[in-house]
Amino acid sequence: MSDEKKRVEIYTDGACSGNPGPGGWGAILNFRGKTKELSGHMPNTTNNRMELFAVISAIGALKEPCIVHVYSDSSYIVNAFQENWIGNWQGNGWMTSTKKPVENSELWQLLLHTIKIKKHDVHFHKVKGHADDPLNNRCDVLAKEAIKEYRRMNGEEETESSDVQKTVITAKQPAG
Repeated sequence: MSDEKKRVEIYTDGACSGNPGPGGWGAILNFRGKTKELSGHMPNTTNNRMELFAVISAIGALKEPCIVHVYSDSSYIVNAFQENWIGNWQGNGWMTSTKKPVENSELWQLLLHTIKIKKHDVHFHKVKGHADDPLNNRCDVLAKEAIKEYRRMNGEEETESSDVQKTVITAKQPAG
């Protein structure tokens, strides 16, 4: 048996209805032409948190150490690694260069911990969102379907009233 790590491609996306609002995430794991889809939802979250949670969930689902190529349309995710924001944040005690706490630092730390304990070699790649990448587009659908499922589970599903169909959604708080 070879000690060589398997190469896995992961595509991810996150979505949010309102920011913050109900959110969903989707991920596709691709290994030798076989795919596995993952998705989930959360209340009162942000798009960036859903983008992060998609990556954490997908990497966490791998059962053995792998060479992982993550494809995301999120500059937030990809730039954190490609431009070494993550290293700078760690070196600054999870503070930004302007001495403000890093947003979502608990999720960034969870992602790093997951990569470390699972012993993955992870590479991040930027893909153009809502373009011609079918796996990225599928992740977008998974994330949006997860939000619909959240709404359905919480009584916010589409309902028919007389002859008019309407969608019941949570009201936004007034600005100001």
